[in-house]
Amino acid sequence: MVNAKILVIDDNKSVLSALEILLQFEYKEVGTLSNPNQISSYPGLKDCDIILLDMNFSAGVNTGNEGLYWLREIKKKVPLVSVIMMTAYGAVDLAVEALKEGAADFVLKPWNNDKLLATVKSAYELRKSKKEVDQLKRKESHLKQVINQQGSTIIGNSKSLKGVLHLVSKVAKTDVNVLVTGENGTGKELIARALHGQSLRMNEVFISVDMGSISENLFESELFGHMKGAFTDAKEDRAGKFEAANGGTLFLDEIGNLSLQTQAKLLSAIQHKTIVRVGSNKPISVDIRLICATNVNLDQMVADGLFREDLLYRINTIRVEVPPLRERNEDIILLADHYLNKFTSKYGKQGLKINQAAQEKLKTYGWPGNIRELLHTVERAVILSEGNVLKPTDFPLNNAVSAKKGTGPVTLEAMELLMIMEALDQHNGNHSAAAEQLGISRQTLYNKLKKSGSAI
Repeated sequence: MVNAKILVIDDNKSVLSALEILLQFEYKEVGTLSNPNQISSYPGLKDCDIILLDMNFSAGVNTGNEGLYWLREIKKKVPLVSVIMMTAYGAVDLAVEALKEGAADFVLKPWNNDKLLATVKSAYELRKSKKEVDQLKRKESHLKQVINQQGSTIIGNSKSLKGVLHLVSKVAKTDVNVLVTGENGTGKELIARALHGQSLRMNEVFISVDMGSISENLFESELFGHMKGAFTDAKEDRAGKFEAANGGTLFLDEIGNLSLQTQAKLLSAIQHKTIVRVGSNKPISVDIRLICATNVNLDQMVADGLFREDLLYRINTIRVEVPPLRERNEDIILLADHYLNKFTSKYGKQGLKINQAAQEKLKTYGWPGNIRELLHTVERAVILSEGNVLKPTDFPLNNAVSAKKGTGPVTLEAMELLMIMEALDQHNGNHSAAAEQLGISRQTLYNKLKKSGSAI
């Protein structure tokens, strides 16, 4: 017996009885209705797998219009149910019309029992297929949401960041290729996700690929896919990143790491909007929005013969330069507080605060590793913290490396402020003791703090 629910709707009670007797030995639950006006109030209507529906309910009427009307009403309420239409008046055009309206099949009265059971069985298989497809679509939609939400929120109020976000909002709704540039750790992937999230493809998938992690001999397989048996480890057909991103956005990070040979293969795929799986000769059309990112100077690489000029033109319709953290000074504490909240929750250390001296230390550091370095610095401080207040000593930063790279507090004013804040921290905020250690008067120390906007 099949675990399915069937509903028979016919104004002829003899028909209802006959079908109930016939179907109850094959299917777990069989219900009947003699009045189609009761369809909406029928308990468990949405759980029905199959509905057998008469086409004519009024005496002397054989147009089938009543059945078509109720078919449409049922489909509105239960879109995936399989509906079999029944009539004593065989007309090809009526059957065609019913199928167009979504009926699964058509049965003539009087019916042959074996044929009717076969028709119901086919309708049930159709119902199962529809449910499976619907479940797969729901899972796909959920997976897309999960994948697209993997990025973090872009945090900051600095002028330089606002300029980037304004450009993103202007470009996002188009399908032009975008090149995102910037130093390591600046958040290039977040900008790429923002472009996707504001685009017309926002409900489709965002696929991110780290080009620096793909070896040259696996480049085609990873990006274009392969067929079973194409090489030793190809045990099954596999779609590449281009196919996986079809309809959505493909983000190629660290594109400057590609060799000239792989650059040529990528250029061909972008130009023709088609790919060919390894081991196949069948071209597959792909529809993607391409966003690339790099932390190297591609213009210089072109000049040095290390990057194809035609590929650069293809990926560089719009260029978005993400500013380093040292050019977003007013965002540093916003970001530090964001990560502090994140990690205090993660490690169960609620109530932690960053004191003024530590904030000044964070603001005067050059952050050669940018936001990624700040994130790890705050996480380390939270993990090792022993009190409720994070002080400058909780943030051991390599200012020598920062200054050497030209990214740190190289001005005398900035270095002075850093020394003052560290001295204050060592003396628990005691201005007199800090001034004595630094060899300056208390008033001089206060004036320097006031000038920097850091007076306590």
